Amino acid sequence: MTWSVSSCFITLVVLFLWRVDDITEACTCMSVHPQRAFCNADVVIRAKVVGVKAVSGNTNYDVKQIEMFKGPNQDIHVISTGGPCRAFLEINKEYLFTGKLETDGTMHVTLCDFIESWEAMSATQKKSLTQRYESGCKCKIIRCTSIPCTISAPEECLWTDWVMEKSHSGPQAQHFACINRSDGSCAWYRGIAPPKKEFLDIEDP
Repeated sequence: MTWSVSSCFITLVVLFLWRVDDITEACTCMSVHPQRAFCNADVVIRAKVVGVKAVSGNTNYDVKQIEMFKGPNQDIHVISTGGPCRAFLEINKEYLFTGKLETDGTMHVTLCDFIESWEAMSATQKKSLTQRYESGCKCKIIRCTSIPCTISAPEECLWTDWVMEKSHSGPQAQHFACINRSDGSCAWYRGIAPPKKEFLDIEDP
């Protein structure tokens, strides 16, 4: 009887520790504006997922690169993902990927990177991949999660999609880029479907 109680206790301890470890490895990352994801990435490509296989605990997706917006002078054929923040992709679907370049020439992505269905991206986002995001990489996009929130330097743009729309895919993410102005400051800019003002003032996001 004593042995049985001890065994049950040990089993419960093991299950508890396993559960704690499982919670500890939960994916946590902060959403970023697509421009910041572009600037932080080693590689930014449009690609179609054509196959998948498991390799050493990771998931490797075979992709057909359609267009490279940022990265090495070579095509990316494999996108690897793993860990608690592994990305799950659909076969025969086109995505915009931002991620890190591995030494073996593969691209590594997680849920913390900007991964979006190409079809779901706005016209501004697609155009900004070649014309605007890179020009604003010296600007800083400040994420506002609760009011009040402010900027502290002229080279900052305040990203208020979460507090205004309760979404990280709001108007600023979909239709604006934070770029340098002639005086060295930065401001939100919209270049497709002319808005009331070309530059979006910080106080009016």
